[in-house]
Amino acid sequence: MLPAAVAFASGIVFACYCWRPILWLIAGAVLLCVFGFYFLARRPWASLSLALVVLSLLGALALQGAHLAQAARGRQNGVAPFATGEEVLIRAHVLRDATLRVAAANGVPRRLNEDRQMVDVESETIGLAGAEHPAAGGIRMSVYRPRKAASPHSPHGEQVTLVKPLNYGERIRFPVKLREPRNFRNTGAFDYQAYLARENIFALGSVSADKIEPLPGFSGTLPGQWQNRTRRSVLHMVHTIWPPEQASLMDAMLIGERVYIERELNTDFQRSGTYHLLVVSGMNVAILAFVVFWLLRRLRLGEWSASLLTVILSAFYAFVCDGGAPILRATLMLCIYLGARLLYRNRSPLNAVGAAALFVLVADPPALFDASFQMTFLSVLVIGGLGIPLLERTSQPWKSALRLLESTSYDLTLAPRLAEFRVGLRTLGERLSSGFGRPISKFAVVKSVSAALSIYEVLLISALMQVTMALPMAAYFHRATLLALPANAAALPLAEVLMPASVAALGLGYVSRFLAIVPAWVAGWSLEGITSTVRWLGGPHASDVRVADPTLATSLLAASAFLFAMATVWRRRRWVVAGLGTLAASAVWIVAFPAPPQIRAHVLEFTAIDVGQADSTLLVSPEGKSLLIDAAGPLGNSSSEFDFGENVVSPYLWSRSFSRLDAVMVTHAHSDHIGGMRSVIQNFRPRELWIGPNADIEPVRALYNQAEKLHMKVRYLLAGDEFTWGGAEIRVLSPPRDWRPSAQVRNSDSLALEITYGKTALMLEGDADRKMELLMLAFRPRADLLKLAHNGSLTSTSSELLAAAQPRYAAISVGYRNQFHHPRPEVLARLQAAGIATYRTDLSGSLTFYLDGNVVIPPKKARIPPN
Repeated sequence: MLPAAVAFASGIVFACYCWRPILWLIAGAVLLCVFGFYFLARRPWASLSLALVVLSLLGALALQGAHLAQAARGRQNGVAPFATGEEVLIRAHVLRDATLRVAAANGVPRRLNEDRQMVDVESETIGLAGAEHPAAGGIRMSVYRPRKAASPHSPHGEQVTLVKPLNYGERIRFPVKLREPRNFRNTGAFDYQAYLARENIFALGSVSADKIEPLPGFSGTLPGQWQNRTRRSVLHMVHTIWPPEQASLMDAMLIGERVYIERELNTDFQRSGTYHLLVVSGMNVAILAFVVFWLLRRLRLGEWSASLLTVILSAFYAFVCDGGAPILRATLMLCIYLGARLLYRNRSPLNAVGAAALFVLVADPPALFDASFQMTFLSVLVIGGLGIPLLERTSQPWKSALRLLESTSYDLTLAPRLAEFRVGLRTLGERLSSGFGRPISKFAVVKSVSAALSIYEVLLISALMQVTMALPMAAYFHRATLLALPANAAALPLAEVLMPASVAALGLGYVSRFLAIVPAWVAGWSLEGITSTVRWLGGPHASDVRVADPTLATSLLAASAFLFAMATVWRRRRWVVAGLGTLAASAVWIVAFPAPPQIRAHVLEFTAIDVGQADSTLLVSPEGKSLLIDAAGPLGNSSSEFDFGENVVSPYLWSRSFSRLDAVMVTHAHSDHIGGMRSVIQNFRPRELWIGPNADIEPVRALYNQAEKLHMKVRYLLAGDEFTWGGAEIRVLSPPRDWRPSAQVRNSDSLALEITYGKTALMLEGDADRKMELLMLAFRPRADLLKLAHNGSLTSTSSELLAAAQPRYAAISVGYRNQFHHPRPEVLARLQAAGIATYRTDLSGSLTFYLDGNVVIPPKKARIPPN
């Protein structure tokens, strides 16, 4: 089944990058089937080869069919025409229980100052301009309670939400301004639109809970209602049995509800390479199924009954966990594995993973490109294709030698070295028996050796997983987890205790809370052990290294090393060592030898990164030095937990193979400029921090502390400073040398720079206002390229500055259809009157200009008329 799955997957990849008409694929598959039947008796190998090619064509056909189905769903979407920012009145029903958005402090969940829940709804009708239109389509809503209606505190110190959770099937009516999902259009950016489209979500909105009107009736299915009710009941029981700091983690590990996890702990799980414990994965199904099957067999149930009950309970667990893709794949593999066992077939992990992969890809061909799918099946391939063969050649013979230790006749069935090993153990047991007694001595000898072999097996599998996962971890998460081996070796055995104990506690909790005390204590003890390990090994920043995107050549070499290791694992010892050595070398290469940054030599590069209604700019000097100016962030005092530095700016830099930055600069301390800088500094460890006078607020103090911890040189800039940087000349234009920041951040605090290379010049203003621009005129600024201040606001880009600097090109970093209506028409009119070619990130995505010392080379994207 594994070759069949690989053939089907290759067809999907082919169809993705090399489209062919569907009729061609069908005709080719039919023709090859005819030839395959012809060769079936004459040339079986040829018939088998043709069958694999047919499967490949069917894979291509399946992907194109999935794309056509997705396009059809998109055409049937009725909400997209109303996602214009104009207020509409929607009648809808809830697709799944809402998720309350919370923050955590000291491990204890606390509601945010603004109560908020995320909920997916499907519209029934949309009212616009007094008319109601039938319109069906998925909408992801953010429902909030205004800050003026702040939640009271409970006696336990936890804030109580005033937003009534919306549950599956409820019908509601509410006014909202819809907007279409939109990607950050940078290389390396996450395809948010496609992600939502796969969930049939085509619009986004935000509404106050006060404006939601409940409607009579119920819209949903009976299985969906059962699923959501069961999930709510389990969550309630979890928070009843365990204290809040443990219940939040139990939510995540048992059923995948991670809203209560504090951000630092979440990061520690990622750094330590144990993040798979924090999400519901196939490991949960495997542990639960093993314990259930073992218990049922001890209760004298037959093979068929125990297997059937194990599958039913595993399927129910997947049902409660909302049927996530990893859980469904693991449940499918479990069914195949137990089915093979009942039919007395050899349980080959590679065959099971091949069958499961084939079934999943037939049902959902685009899943092949999902990181979860790839890493799940790669993990099983590592265990089945490398781990089990190595264990069978190393620890398994010694474990088998521990059976029937007192039987000398059993010695005759074993290899001489194993028989000698058994004689040595019996001799050791005899010597210990004089002091501890024969039964105790025998038990201690056998169990201690068995435990040592088990520890070796855990370490071996963890090591194989770490070196093999280096490529997908770098490609998808830009991480190299250096301490994953000891972290998993310590945490996985505890997880094997946690899973059955917590499930037992939940089950007994529905009968009697008293009966649940012991298993709940065992689960809590295991959880504390896991979190202590994760905090200890994931806390140090050296525990993981952030790496840039691997090149295509590096990826092919790493994949080849893995295949070579699988091909040699059953051969002679020197071949095994060569295969494993090659695999380990590929992992070291990915981490220690990243590709050089993708830059142009001997030019000054300016790139305005698309960060929406915020600012982040990358400069690369003619000598290759890198400077990131601002790192975006949420607007105003927004309590958004979206990290622009981690999720937008860093992926762009990684996509261009940047692993380090020479310097970062903060123009001023407004959150849409400084918000993402902490993550950028952590990820890229710049050597210098450039900063001007700023208000004494927490983000600024945290930035200074971080710079001190990382031994960064802090360069304090004021108007009049001039210095050379990587072959370019920099002059600071603002703020004035006598500038004193106030207690609150002001746009006037912004650093403004003029950067000159040869005969070309670039000017950046941050959010400087007209008052500061007039002061800059004393420096006689010039700019072939001007980055507009404050997203094209009326407060900046004065006519006096344009007349003095005389730019030929202008770049505006601005959010698509933003609430401030930036860039303002008056500013665009000034640019048009001055004949300045204008480019905008909201319309063109990231913008890259090159100044070669003589001319400015604008982006290849079409110039945006300033109108």
